[in-house]
Amino acid sequence: MKTLVLALCFAGLASGAFAQTLGLKGPAGETVSLTAAEVAGLPRVSVAFDAHGEKHVYEGPLLIDVLAKVGTPTGKAIHGPEMADVVLVKADDGYQVAFGLAELDPGTRSNRIILADKVDGAPLSAKDGAFKLVAEGDLRPARSARRVTAIEVLRLAKP
Repeated sequence: MKTLVLALCFAGLASGAFAQTLGLKGPAGETVSLTAAEVAGLPRVSVAFDAHGEKHVYEGPLLIDVLAKVGTPTGKAIHGPEMADVVLVKADDGYQVAFGLAELDPGTRSNRIILADKVDGAPLSAKDGAFKLVAEGDLRPARSARRVTAIEVLRLAKP
């Protein structure tokens, strides 16, 4: 029986059953925890990305749409003090990457940044976790953090 329980636990890990929630913190301190199903329910886009010579198509919502869930400005509302806002993305292994908020908005730059939950039409592997950040147009995948667990908007300028 003990062996069966351990096998089921390992099967769950291999299928990406861990870290199925995403913690968000908005610019005014609002916090939300989104489930994988809630992320999957957001409008989706596909991004072709070449990482280490391997080309894949990732699918998920634009990161700016995810951040709207915690009151993050989008579109023309990103101006003045918001131009100094920073988005910090954290992975479960301690890896972190930062973006300027304006970088995430399709009205500011044409390359999209998404929170992927699928690759080539299938769920992400255990190596990538439930969520992987994909920064279209990056020449190397250093900002495409895998196993993303938390995203925070940091307000640097005084409004």
